[in-house]
Amino acid sequence: MYLAANGRPDAPPRTPGARRRVPAAVLALGAVSLVTDVSSEMVTAVLPLYLVLGLGLSPLQFGFLDGMFNGATALVRLLGGHLADRGGRHKRVAGTGYLLSALSRLGLLLAGGATGGIAAALAADRLGKGIRTAPRDALISLSGPPEELGRSFGVHRAMDTTGALLGPLAAFAVLWATADAYDAVFAVSFCTGLLGVLLLVVYVPAGPGPAVPPPRAARPPQRSALRDPAFRRVLYAAALLGATTIGDAFLYLLLLRGLDLPPALFALLPLGAAAGYLLLAVPAGRFADRTGRRPAFLLGHGALLCAYAVLLAPVSWPTAVAVLTLLGIFYAGTDGVLMALAAPALPAQGRAGGLALLQTGQALARLLGAAGFGAAWTFWGPQPALWAAALALAGALTAASRILPAAPPTAPEAS
Repeated sequence: MYLAANGRPDAPPRTPGARRRVPAAVLALGAVSLVTDVSSEMVTAVLPLYLVLGLGLSPLQFGFLDGMFNGATALVRLLGGHLADRGGRHKRVAGTGYLLSALSRLGLLLAGGATGGIAAALAADRLGKGIRTAPRDALISLSGPPEELGRSFGVHRAMDTTGALLGPLAAFAVLWATADAYDAVFAVSFCTGLLGVLLLVVYVPAGPGPAVPPPRAARPPQRSALRDPAFRRVLYAAALLGATTIGDAFLYLLLLRGLDLPPALFALLPLGAAAGYLLLAVPAGRFADRTGRRPAFLLGHGALLCAYAVLLAPVSWPTAVAVLTLLGIFYAGTDGVLMALAAPALPAQGRAGGLALLQTGQALARLLGAAGFGAAWTFWGPQPALWAAALALAGALTAASRILPAAPPTAPEAS
């Protein structure tokens, strides 16, 4: 264990004389994510209306399609990470993912009312999202000094969330201007997605240099990552905490029921949490760099536990504001911070594969947690289910504080 300049053992040391500037590659990747998220969220905002009200799909059919492809996204991340690590092709693999997502909007435009075409377009979108995530985060982690990773990920996530907030506004603006022409939304989304791909090609560097291709007998990057005890600790803690995360939709449903709001306002509730995340992502990243990513990650989940506790009381408008604010703190303190915590434990040649494994493990754990809470709500009711979720998260936080490495993980030197 080594001591950082600020005296904390779990904060990475700062490079003497290092300039505190966000790397250009991180800003370029943030711009790509911002534009791509505008494109993605334009479709996400109108897709339920288009499929259910426009084409007459039942909510069950829509839920099946959406849930199936969202679940597949987590597994596709492993493929994206593996391909990116083979020869250091992070930019190329990420660009393929962004291009697939952009082309999926064209697929929706050309599918008309054909369910098969719509399913294929949704599959292409989720495939693209899964492929690009780990290579993109690996590029971020390789683009600057390790001691500034928290801020780098915070800046990227803030720009990404800006696109997520602008996307629905753009979609509804197009619908208002075209008298509810969904095809116009898909066309604008397609053009915006292509702009994101163009930004990636022109402004994002390929990376720190081509990695040496591993020999055929070499272990896959994901398996190599699992051999590192510090990375395993981060993975186990993230999966444990993910399994006690019940899913934002359930929290929004509890707020909707408690405030007796019309169902049409349900889609506006996530904007409050997203706004909090946008404002706090960069400060949370800086806080993690200065005081340690381990405590920042745990404090983020502590904010989620506080959100559960607030919802156990009678719901009011101050309650709703507090819950949305705490959700914003939760994402600001965990999303990019987790990547910054784990990345130093992974060698550059296996960075994307290791991060993909971490993201997949967390996503599958959260899927189980959401399913478990849904079952508990069905059999016990919302309040007992929320009590159980709060107690489970409190126990997971206690366990994770012991599992996570006290010192920042570092990649083993190549032999």
